[in-house]
Amino acid sequence: MGVEGCTKCIKYLLFVFNFIFWLAGGIILGVALWLRHDSQTTNILYLQLGDKQAPNTFYVGIYILIAVGAVMMFVGFLGCYGAIQESQCLLGTFFTCLVILFACEVAAGIWGFVNKDQIAKDVKQFYDQAFQQALMAEPEMNNGKAVVKTFHETLDCCGPDHAIGVITPLWRDDLCPKKDSILKSIVETTNCHKKIDELFSGKLYLIGIAAIVVAVIMIFEMILSMVLCCGIRNSSVY
Repeated sequence: MGVEGCTKCIKYLLFVFNFIFWLAGGIILGVALWLRHDSQTTNILYLQLGDKQAPNTFYVGIYILIAVGAVMMFVGFLGCYGAIQESQCLLGTFFTCLVILFACEVAAGIWGFVNKDQIAKDVKQFYDQAFQQALMAEPEMNNGKAVVKTFHETLDCCGPDHAIGVITPLWRDDLCPKKDSILKSIVETTNCHKKIDELFSGKLYLIGIAAIVVAVIMIFEMILSMVLCCGIRNSSVY
């Protein structure tokens, strides 16, 4: 015997929420894959300075997001199917998966919040080392020049600060993006530290908004799944 009345409304409401949850998982997976293959991040984070690899802290977070997005799509499908079939077993499994996923999301959010400044700091330190090598050492002795040029061309910046960014093209025009005139170099040049901060803070901002929306949906789903489970149990008695 199927559920009736308010419980039936909850059943379809849970289905709708799960469909949204499934879509959200697809969006997060898509955003994570976009970040993983975005030219700005890949050009920088695949660089190697001598034997030193560029910091991979950012990619750790991206791989976590990919896993979360894939799991969300699976859990969303499980919830939709469990609600339509009115299966207490499937709904119980769905609730357990939601609790685990919610705990993982909170842990990932804390990790991201704690490490958000460290990610940019590590990349800036890597850039500074490459910039020093590019200025001081012979080009054939290291690949610092290639690393620095990748930063400059990808982020359209020059130098670790504005003063150095303005001066550098005057005596090392092979390092910075070429401008039409010296005046343009002075006015339009942005330091790379600022650009690196903007790059990572902008992407983390998008991730944070998505995580908050998903967390709210998950809380509603946990409540609705338990209410529906109780309704199914009560209706089977009669």
